[in-house]
Amino acid sequence: MAGRVPIRLGKLAEALGAVLEGDPERTVSGVAPLQTAGPDDVAFVGDVRHLEAARVSRAGAFLTPPDATGLPGAVLRCVAPRLTLIDLLGLFHPSDALVPGIDPSAVVSREALVDPTAAVGALAVVGAGAVIGPRVRLHPLVYVGPGAQIGEECVLYPHVTVRDGVRLGRRVIVHPGAVLGADGFGYQFDGAVHRKVPQVGGVIVEDDVEIGANTTIDRSTLGDTIVHRGTKIDNLVMIAHNVEIGEDAILAAQVGIAGSCHIGRGVVLTGQVGVADHVVIGDGAIALAQTGIAFDVPAGEKVMGYPARPTNLGWRIVVAEKQLPDLVRRVRQLERRIEELESRLGDTGTAPRG
Repeated sequence: MAGRVPIRLGKLAEALGAVLEGDPERTVSGVAPLQTAGPDDVAFVGDVRHLEAARVSRAGAFLTPPDATGLPGAVLRCVAPRLTLIDLLGLFHPSDALVPGIDPSAVVSREALVDPTAAVGALAVVGAGAVIGPRVRLHPLVYVGPGAQIGEECVLYPHVTVRDGVRLGRRVIVHPGAVLGADGFGYQFDGAVHRKVPQVGGVIVEDDVEIGANTTIDRSTLGDTIVHRGTKIDNLVMIAHNVEIGEDAILAAQVGIAGSCHIGRGVVLTGQVGVADHVVIGDGAIALAQTGIAFDVPAGEKVMGYPARPTNLGWRIVVAEKQLPDLVRRVRQLERRIEELESRLGDTGTAPRG
């Protein structure tokens, strides 16, 4: 991590659009949690739930909402502290900067087009016909295949693989180990063996998408697998061939989406959600963790469980499950009682009285 550079609180407040209560000449040099912050740190107070911890913190300054009171240091008040935190962290931790140019150990085809402002790190490989746009950062050991296109200001971290013909828009971030454009999982059994269906389509990732570590997005059989603008994808996510994901979707860790699904705009799939093939999930739908989605989900629906059910029904089922042991016991008691009554009826030939 780069050395800590002090910033005056007055300058910090101006940069953040915050209201400062404290000495504008005092300097801070970093951001730290409330519990570990020292006099040279700014600590974040997201809402009133954190005030108790903040009042015993050693932080030199606090980024807070407008109504925070009783803090032991300088205060930077702002209307949206969680959004302001993004800018605060960016001031103290600017994006890593590779020097523009091609490292001597990189292997770049003579037929590739690399913008002079792009940076190609050590041992990276860029194939024939690939296009590397302005201010792109290819970290060491990145592979960009023939004919791939990397749009301006994209960042590809070490060991990212972008296979042939894959197209990335602008400002796409791809974390280590992700693979974009591997073959889709397509086979046809001919009675003797599973024959591979050639996967001759592509992958399109639009602007401002972020793709987590070790995530895979497969190329389509025909056409393109598409991730639309602004979608954020966590680590260890699997997106199969011919899937289309709408704008501003959120896919958390270990989500798996089978082939030819359509995921709508603003959909949220939380951890370990699984989606069967050819399913349509409508705009704004939300799936809770470990939901198994085998059928279409309407727009705006919130689902849980396996098979996926609306959450209001799902939670009723969860509550009912807790009652099952007692219900089983009661059913067995009733069965024994019925057996006793039937036995008595059989012995007497008449129904028991009373």
